[in-house]
Amino acid sequence: MRLAPTIAVMGGILLLTACSADKESTLHGYAEGEFVRVAAPFAGQLTLLSVLRGTHVNSGEALFALEQENEKAARLEAEAHLKSSESQFTNLQKGKRPSEVAAVQAQLEQAQAALKLSRQQLRRDQDLVAKNFISQQRLDEVRAAVARDEARVGELTAQLKTARLGARTDEIAAARSAMTAAQAAVAQAQWRLDQKSIKSPVTGLVHDTLYTAGEWVPAGSPVVSLLPPANIKLRFFIPEPLLAKFKVGQRVQVTCDGCAKFSASVSYVSSQAEYTPPVIYSNEARAKLVYLAEARLTPEDAAKFHPGQPIDISLP
Repeated sequence: MRLAPTIAVMGGILLLTACSADKESTLHGYAEGEFVRVAAPFAGQLTLLSVLRGTHVNSGEALFALEQENEKAARLEAEAHLKSSESQFTNLQKGKRPSEVAAVQAQLEQAQAALKLSRQQLRRDQDLVAKNFISQQRLDEVRAAVARDEARVGELTAQLKTARLGARTDEIAAARSAMTAAQAAVAQAQWRLDQKSIKSPVTGLVHDTLYTAGEWVPAGSPVVSLLPPANIKLRFFIPEPLLAKFKVGQRVQVTCDGCAKFSASVSYVSSQAEYTPPVIYSNEARAKLVYLAEARLTPEDAAKFHPGQPIDISLP
């Protein structure tokens, strides 16, 4: 007759034992975000803040801009130097101007005409010397005139060839190097200008804005803090007796207040023990060794958690 109450009591004890075991196997932790703090490498006054805290941005969207007057002026100066060096390089590759070439050509034609005349005079004087009408000295003078005119023709021929050529190889190489340096200066000036207009490097949530328009922003100081969904991780603490059950890559179940179960993968287990962590979401204070561990969700599931949100971890 007393068998039924005894079974009921034993069932209650087993149920309490199971609940206690489940409670002990549930680990507590919180969500944590790895923020992307976006800054400009140069200082300047913040002229434009394109995003608001709590909004979503895509990769490549404008975040903020700093004053750019100095960088714009530097780019214009570099572009002017580049145009000058390009013009000088192009000019050295050309010969003299057409009018200068024409002047040398005309001088050459005059010298050729003078040479033709002196040669004709030489032939006549050679006949006259043979007939003893003129002296040998006169023939020598005509021969000297022919040699002079031949030299003049050779000189002007060389000048005309040079006039049609470009500058010397060394001069052209120096001009090419100067043009390359000017191109690099333009690229550098453009890069410095681009660094004053910052775009989002990732897709995610605008977690915080640290300056307002009109404020002076030091070089390298973050202006916008972004939180990509993939950068949300779960941190929890494993008691020493359960440490052997958790390995990197192992799947765990994640729950939170008012949410369904999620699946995550253990990505890190600390090799160093510590005492009860300073932040832990449990009703009981424990004084025993625990090990920090981290788990990762899929980007879709991670977007549903917020940094600092309490979570519970359990094995499947």
